[in-house]
Amino acid sequence: MPPEHAGRALAIAMTGTPIALAVGTPLGSWLGTTFDWRWSFGAMSLLSVITIVLAVLLVPDAAGQRAASRMPLRAVVGIAGVSVILLVVFAWMLAHNILYTYLSSYLRAAGVDLPIDLALVVFGVAALIGIWVTGAVVDRALRGLVLTSIVLFCAVGGIFLLGHRSLVAVLIALSLWGIAFGGAATQLQTAMREASGANGDVANALLTVSFNLAIFAGGAIGAVLIDSHDGLVLPGVMIAPALAALVVVLTSRRSAFPVGR
Repeated sequence: MPPEHAGRALAIAMTGTPIALAVGTPLGSWLGTTFDWRWSFGAMSLLSVITIVLAVLLVPDAAGQRAASRMPLRAVVGIAGVSVILLVVFAWMLAHNILYTYLSSYLRAAGVDLPIDLALVVFGVAALIGIWVTGAVVDRALRGLVLTSIVLFCAVGGIFLLGHRSLVAVLIALSLWGIAFGGAATQLQTAMREASGANGDVANALLTVSFNLAIFAGGAIGAVLIDSHDGLVLPGVMIAPALAALVVVLTSRRSAFPVGR
């Protein structure tokens, strides 16, 4: 895509993620419960093979980076804004995964009559709205979009924490959460591409590492918390890294999330 439409193109490509999250988790749970856990792994293997075939047949090849412009990994991290974006990725995704990984534990502790499958569908549909909003404005207002998304994360934690006895409040929180998370990957990849320039491929690989470290850390922290508390503690803990990400974005006014972009 032309550079001026790169953010929108990313948003379109990332539409598959919330759909997969909304459909895949309930489907895997149903397969394991109805038949056997091995069916879930079998389905994953089959879908992986289909993905490889589609990539070979449909995904166009792209020119690699010229050797003259290639930088060592350590030097890419040192590019202005890259390390800041990596920090935001980790803190923001940590906030997400602390609660998302153990959402069923939260729903049980809250006592609301909301099956986990339905909760994930609500989240997934809302995430599609978030991607649509991101695609519409990411190429013009990246900083404001990231700030709004993280503020929504903080608000979601508060609603989950204070309104856990209300089904309506929980559904509102799930919807806002999905909207805030839906465009997160696109927003962060767009910021990383702009900050890293010609070294965007390496920088986005580092972004993926930070993303996956946050998934691991969120799962580990959540496990420790629900081992000694119930699921209601998760939203409160979720707010802390989200606030940290918000502060970093607010203070990164030049390179990572520049003002007046």
